[in-house]
Amino acid sequence: MLRAVPLKGEDQVLFYPQALAARAAGRPKGERTRAQIQAAACAVLDRQGPQDFTVSAVCEAAGISNGTFYIYFADRTVLLDELLVGFVGFLQAAMRVAGSAHPEDPVRAATSAYVELFRRNPGLMRCLVHHLDTLPQAREAFHRLNRDWLETVVAAVERRLMRLGRGEAVDRDELLRRAYALGGMVDQYLSALILSQDPALVAISASDEAVIDTLTLIWKRGMSL
Repeated sequence: MLRAVPLKGEDQVLFYPQALAARAAGRPKGERTRAQIQAAACAVLDRQGPQDFTVSAVCEAAGISNGTFYIYFADRTVLLDELLVGFVGFLQAAMRVAGSAHPEDPVRAATSAYVELFRRNPGLMRCLVHHLDTLPQAREAFHRLNRDWLETVVAAVERRLMRLGRGEAVDRDELLRRAYALGGMVDQYLSALILSQDPALVAISASDEAVIDTLTLIWKRGMSL
């Protein structure tokens, strides 16, 4: 199983329930309870897929009654949608912080952060990668995350081309197609490694650094000219 990958020079929270608790600390009791329910939902999703996700399971994990749950969320779908929309924003912020903190190699830093986010939040990532059909707000948020991140990647490539005097070397749509394809490849790789734990892939992925090197190489080679 992939272990934690420390991000040099960063004291970054990459476990979403921890971020929820930190955000709610010192806030009114209602906000703390809402965060407690969301954190419990994360724990339930880590154990079982969203198709088996129930209000009762969340309440048991949170140590609250079903009646308390319905004070904060109309039903399980509303909870999942809100939870995943928040998690998408958390993902995007964490990757931007990682990339900005390592200007010498932002691609590798952001990739390292994404691997660690995937590893620490497997239930939430499973929902985003495989189970968004019935969660329209979360689906749109994840699509928006992809669009924004890939636009960032493409803009960086375009700036590099401009510095080299090759601004017209590759059509922008081609760069975006490459970025979308590469992002899908990375998600499927991490899904097989961390979520389904494909034995053959696990056997060749014991080294954290090697995994990050491979995924970084895919991004850099795929976006090179």
